[in-house]
Formats: sequence, C-alpha cells, structure tokens
Amino acid sequence: MKPRYLTKSRFKLAMECPTKLFYTAKKDEYGDNSDADDFLIALAKGGYQVGELAKCYYPGGHDIETLDYEEALTQTDELLKGENVIIYEAAIRYQNLFVRIDVLVKKGNYVKLIEVKSKSFRSVDEFYTKTGIKSNWKPYLYDVAFQKYVLTKAYPEFSVEGMIMLADKTVNASVDGLYQKFLIHENEKGRVSVIAKDTADLGDPILRAENVDDAIDKIWNGKETLGDEELSFPEFVQALSDAYSSDQKLEVGVSAACKACQFQSVNGLKSGFLECWTSMTPHSEDKLKEPLVTDIWYGPTAKLLKEGIYLQSEVDPETLGKVSETTKAGLQRAERQRLQVEKSRDKDDTIYLDKEGLAFEMSQVTYPLHMIDFETTKVPIPFHKGTRPYEEHAFQFSHHVIREDGSVRHETQWINEVPGRFPNFEFVRVLRDALSNDNGSVFRYSHHENTVLNAIRSQLVVSDEPDSDRLISFIDSITHRTEGKGKEAVEYVGKRDMIDLCDWVQRFYYDPRTNGSNSLKAILPSILDRSSLLQEKYSKPVYGNQIPSLNFKDHIWLQRDGDSIVSPYKQLPKLWEKHDRDEVDRLINPTDELEDGGAAMTAYNYMQFDEMSDEERRVTISALYHYCELDTLAMVMLWEGFEDLIKN
Repeated sequence: MKPRYLTKSRFKLAMECPTKLFYTAKKDEYGDNSDADDFLIALAKGGYQVGELAKCYYPGGHDIETLDYEEALTQTDELLKGENVIIYEAAIRYQNLFVRIDVLVKKGNYVKLIEVKSKSFRSVDEFYTKTGIKSNWKPYLYDVAFQKYVLTKAYPEFSVEGMIMLADKTVNASVDGLYQKFLIHENEKGRVSVIAKDTADLGDPILRAENVDDAIDKIWNGKETLGDEELSFPEFVQALSDAYSSDQKLEVGVSAACKACQFQSVNGLKSGFLECWTSMTPHSEDKLKEPLVTDIWYGPTAKLLKEGIYLQSEVDPETLGKVSETTKAGLQRAERQRLQVEKSRDKDDTIYLDKEGLAFEMSQVTYPLHMIDFETTKVPIPFHKGTRPYEEHAFQFSHHVIREDGSVRHETQWINEVPGRFPNFEFVRVLRDALSNDNGSVFRYSHHENTVLNAIRSQLVVSDEPDSDRLISFIDSITHRTEGKGKEAVEYVGKRDMIDLCDWVQRFYYDPRTNGSNSLKAILPSILDRSSLLQEKYSKPVYGNQIPSLNFKDHIWLQRDGDSIVSPYKQLPKLWEKHDRDEVDRLINPTDELEDGGAAMTAYNYMQFDEMSDEERRVTISALYHYCELDTLAMVMLWEGFEDLIKN
C-alpha cells in the first residue's frame, strides 16, 4: 500500500484549508478542478522552466529523478554521506513527513536548502509587515519552513540555511532567447519535463536566492490555529500529518476561502465543497444549491460567515456597505450587492437595467465606435534581451468597428507570428494605424488594455525607437494614468480615453443568471438570452457574410442546447486537444473572473519554441485569431443588446 505521507504539496493544500487533506488524491471519488493539465500549467506559469534554470545556477548536481519514495530516499541518503554535494529534488523523510527539496547544497555539515519559485520580487522587504509576514507571501515562506523542519528533524547534525529563489524584477535579461532555452516537454505518459539546451551562455542571473531564516523563525515560534485549537508549529504539523495518514477529515468550519475550493462536482463525482457545507452549516444539500454569500460581488464574505449567514437569501441588504453621495450615475458597489441579494431572496429572475443612465452614456459617444481587445503574456524567464521577469508582452489584438448606421465590420487584427521578436512596439504601431483614421470612441472591457498600453509607454520612454514620441503620444491619447503619490499625484487623461464597457455593466446592468459575475464570458450569454434583436440577428448565418469578418464565414452564433443558449465561447476551435478555451482559462486563472486570456497566453508561449512545426504554428495562429475576434464581437453584441433593451 502506498504510504500516506504529508508532502510539501499536501502541506501547502492544508494551509489553504486543512479539510482539503481529506479530499485530495481521491480522484475516483471526489471531483477536483485542480487536477489540471500539467503541460498547460507549465506553459502558463513557467515553474518547470524556472526550476531547470535554477539548476544551471548550481551546476554539477545530482538529480533524483525517480518518483518512487524509497528509491529517492535511498539515493539522497547515499549522496548526503559525501562531504560536499549538490542535489536536485533531494528526498527527505521524517516520520510521516516527506519533502523533495528543489536544490540542496551541502558543504560538510552546513546545508543550504533552496526552494525555487516562479514568483517575482524586488526585495525581501516585500515579505514582511511591521508585525509579521505578509499574507500573500505566507504560502511560499511556510513551504520553506516546513521543508527546513523536516530536514533538521531527519538530519539533526546539519546546520541548515533556509533560502528561497525567485525571479528578480530588478534585473534585465542580458541575452536573447533565454526562455526558449528551456523547452517544455510532455512524454507519452503525460509527465512534464524541461529540456535545457544551449545553456553555456545564460547571461546575468535573473533568479536570486535570499535567506529567509528570519521568516522561518517567526513561523516556528508562532502559533497556528486549527479549528478551535491554538497549536505550536510542530504540533500543527503533527496534527496535519496524523489526520492525513489516518484519512481523518479535519472539520474547521467554512470560510471565504471556500469560494476558490477545487473540490467541486466533476463528471458525476462527489463534491467535497458541498459535503463540507452540508456538515458544517445548518443547511441541507438542496438548500445549499441556492446562491451562497461567497458569490456576492466583492461581498463581505468573512463577516457574513462569522455571523452564521450562508445563503444570499439570509442577508439583510441594508448591511452591505455604504452608499455615498456621488455625481457618477449608476449603481455603486453596495447598491449592486444589495440588488444581487434582493433578487436572490425574492427569486426574481428579471434583469435590472438603468435605461436612463445607460442611454445617456451611449449618447455621448463619437462614431464610428472601435471595440478593441488585447492578448498578452508575462513570463518569469524573459523571451528577450533587455526585458525583466514578468515584463508585459502584447502579442495580439482584435478590432471591430460599429458605424452610426449600425453596420459592423471586423476591421483589423494583428498577431506577432515571428518567434523571438519583441512584439510591443510593432503592436502599438499597427494599433495606432487602425485607430487613427477618425476620432471615434474607443472601447475596452475592464482595465487590461489601459494597463498594457501604459506598461508599453514606460518601455518606449527608455527605448531608442525612432518613432517613440509618436507612439507615446498615441498611447496618451487613448489612456489615462496617474503619476506621483498622495498630494503629489497627477492624473493624465487622454482626449480619446478608452471607455470601459465593463464599468457600464457594473453600473447599469445586472442579470441574476450571472450570479454576480461581470466576466465578458458570463455577460455575453446573458445579453444574448435577454435581447430578442440579438437572437433574431445572430440565429442566421450573417457573420462572415453581411457582417464582414477576417476569420469566420457564414457563422451562426445563436445556437441552443434545448432551451439554453450555447455560449459562443464554446463554439471556438480548440487550441489544445483536451481542453476548450473556457476550460483552459479556468485552469490558468481560477479566481480572477476578468482575466480570461489563459488559453491565448499558453499558446503564444509555446509558439516561441522553434520545435513547433509549421503546421502546428499555422493552426495555432488561426485559432488565436478566432479567439480574439470573438472577444471584440462580444463587445459589439453587448452594445447592440443594450440598444435593443433600452428601446423595449
């Protein structure tokens, strides 16, 4: 029987929620949304590549490649008998605790334990508040603390320095193609690895290892809460270990973290989430199928749960935030939250539409209207010389135009098809050409496009591009930004500052069927379902016919599965054999509803490898064009749907 060790990945899971230890590794019993495609996660997050690069910074090591616990332990123990040794993936066990250490450097009895992460930083000061460790760094530092605890218990004769190696955002890559030197590979069994090539010249290090023993001491000497108990760190670890080894469920109560729980019902498997809430709240399984407080848009989830309020229908709307005096029309956050819970309580399925407020905003635009959407990527190991880890790369955009007579055209599209070419400046040049023929209003959905253009602006300021002034002037004309802080802050707003359609949705439109989500992928099916004009228009093969398209031909967007409208996003070609776009976006961005570019990002990252065949590249580029076009078409449909709903 395979041993039930508390590994570092399971310890990390227990730090999210101790109850998750009961549900993990039961793939035939409980659904697990995190049981993801490792290859796609590797492309999106870059963790495997960062791990391989870290080995290059500590050359000459021994790699413990076996996945068998006993073999790995035996190989590691034998290597540790040497005076000086470097080990990758060293296997260490103490009682029922088991860790694999990314890089272990031993000189005599002095040992460096180096945990490698793809997260970025500038300084260790980012780890701490005045009173302790910042919450966003706790998962990483507790990980190192757990590993050091196991290592020091297993080998008490060692003096151990705990370190964390991260991507250094203060350093620019000094060589081109650093990312491309670490090819992500998936074998026939689905195991992901990285093939390092041409590593003789890696340039200046872009990863930096820092001592985190101060943080480890704080953790070891602190107290951890487990249900109603307050435990020392060793007691906490022991309690988790005992629970996992005996397959005991630790019921510690529901919390705001439940919203991101991965143990949901999938393919007929049981839902750990529902099982928890049934046993730890006073509600039945059927009752818990009603909207929960965890889904209230930016709601005070922790406060409500502490008060024993679990369903939206139980919430007193007047307790949700404050409504302030403002000159800005439409719903404030508290008002939208109240509207959401009221409709849930009253089982009111009708939409809310502020016709007057929305109509006024729509009357202020200048035709023709330009709908734009960007696809971008940020990777820990830079593609290009002179760029930092996680520097913004804008590799694609789509552009639809709506004229005053209501005619629509997919006007422009661009993608960086050349592997290894820095895309940002050419991206802005083509976008400028597309938008500079008139003074029509430019629309985006959410803040992403404004953020990206301002990031490229910063790159242009320090570049030697001959047309940098012209490109900066263009960016300034359609964006806004703030320079300085506090009383010194100055706001700059362009004459054609992009209009945020998501902001209009949040202020003027609410559909209970979206359960508080404002993602374009949630809003598009909503507006299709609510607008008779859209249903009539897009149930016919007009798109790529009467409505010119650069990628579609005679396409029918309004398709049904019984009484339900099939989301147009489900109609797109698959970029990856096992997943459609919606599934990949959820894998990459499981908690950020407005960041939907996971599928495009992974595809573009993979396109940077020369090993991709010409046919693969052609098919991928075609799919990316389809993906991005639908995003701007969705914005067109939203505009048309709003016009229809205002009139009727």
